[in-house]
Amino acid sequence: MRSTLRPELEFQAEWSNLLHTLQDVLGDKPDLEAILMLIGLQEIGLGPIKMNKQQKMECLHVAICSLLLPYGYYGFLGRDEEGWPHFELLKPIPELSATQQHKFIKTAIIAYFKAD
Repeated sequence: MRSTLRPELEFQAEWSNLLHTLQDVLGDKPDLEAILMLIGLQEIGLGPIKMNKQQKMECLHVAICSLLLPYGYYGFLGRDEEGWPHFELLKPIPELSATQQHKFIKTAIIAYFKAD
């Protein structure tokens, strides 16, 4: 029990620290979707742009692909004429429960900001 509890406590501490850091920068404590939008905008690299609903969904997709790239789930194809990055699915993403999905994405987000 000790071995599974320790990594969970470390994960929770890292996630909490990241949220506090982002809150210091942004002024508000972001939720998961806001963090994904932030990552997507960072990866698009176009600066502040006005986006419609479809572009916001694509921005979230860019974030997810960027987060899963180091795990080998996606490969980077390049950028289109508007500067948007495109990816290809390299291997199926495992089926996870909603709780497992959130933890997996949060773990990838922590790794993303550590690498930045």
